Amino acid sequence: MATRKKARKSKSKAKSKRSRKADRARVSGKQAYEVAYLARKHKVSAADVRAAIKKVGSSRKKVEAALAKM
Repeated sequence: MATRKKARKSKSKAKSKRSRKADRARVSGKQAYEVAYLARKHKVSAADVRAAIKKVGSSRKKVEAALAKM
């Protein structure tokens, strides 16, 4: 008799809707695409975006508010 392996869900698919929404509420200074997006959106440099993240934390609302003041 051959044994069958159970299919396992990958962890990325196992994320709930709540955790995806919470992830979108944060900005990662280590993700180049997120930094580049915010830099283009607010017409500032990537260094300014990283400085804002370091100053106010990773909350997207707080980072965008800090960049709007620049």
